[in-house]
Amino acid sequence: MKLSSFAAAASLLLALVAAPIATPAAAQTDTGAKLPVVASFSILGDLVKNVGGDRVAISTLVGPDGDAHVFQPAPADAKKMAAAKVVFVNGLGFEGWMDRLAKSSGTSAAVVVAAKGVTAREMEEEGHDHGKEAQAGHDHEETDPHAWQSVANAEIYVANIRDGLIAADPAGKATYEANAAAYLARLQALDAEIKAAVARIPADKRRVITSHDAFGYFEGAYGLEFIAPQGVSTEAEASAKDVARIIRQIKAEKIPAVFMENISDPRLIKRIANETGAKIGGTVFSDALSDDKGPAATYIDMMQNNIREFSAALSS
Repeated sequence: MKLSSFAAAASLLLALVAAPIATPAAAQTDTGAKLPVVASFSILGDLVKNVGGDRVAISTLVGPDGDAHVFQPAPADAKKMAAAKVVFVNGLGFEGWMDRLAKSSGTSAAVVVAAKGVTAREMEEEGHDHGKEAQAGHDHEETDPHAWQSVANAEIYVANIRDGLIAADPAGKATYEANAAAYLARLQALDAEIKAAVARIPADKRRVITSHDAFGYFEGAYGLEFIAPQGVSTEAEASAKDVARIIRQIKAEKIPAVFMENISDPRLIKRIANETGAKIGGTVFSDALSDDKGPAATYIDMMQNNIREFSAALSS
């Protein structure tokens, strides 16, 4: 080989060694680290999981059987927030502790409000009168945050989750859209399943007693009437007046069953059952999923469990 040819070949070899290997952006995302996201509570975490699929790594702050109303964040939760690229919250006043946690964590993550676009349910909370409202005899009006109890609202959540993930990870747009579309089809089937189950319950038996007022959106969507001694938050204890009123109502209207929630102290419901003769219809899930081995490990499982429990107790 001539010297000039050898030198040229050597130069070419050095250039190839020094040059970076080009990799498409999508491939880098697919084979690299997953998008770190945080969901405020277990039900929302499951919705994010169904849309995000394998592209996301999800950390949930309030886990299975946890009560977000009384949650107290720990230092480990601040670390999760600091590492996240996106934080998904319910909104509607559900996570009263979130602003403090976000500030203390120093997170720069985008915050996506899953309930954005939901028509909020407003309710009057007796026993929460303050200041001039109390003097005027007005009850305190409170927003019900439990919008996911209507499957139609969960579909709004899914659309917001999809859009939030696409904004944070544009390379995954096709994946997020496909996952969301497939999951929305399952939610539409679930919605039809619940409506059919309620239609089979005798109209005069469609009354339900639960621990706290978490099923107002379910009532509006499906036609069961829910009565609860506690308000929309489990923080406030039920008053003796409210408990006595519900006991009278159960007896007068012959309401057949009361239901315990997985996040609530069962003693109140047991007391009401003992004093009225109503049977305890089983455990329903309002604000949190069960663990993986329980009957409500996913959002769809949760809604199916609840309507199954309601139907079994009210149809007999």
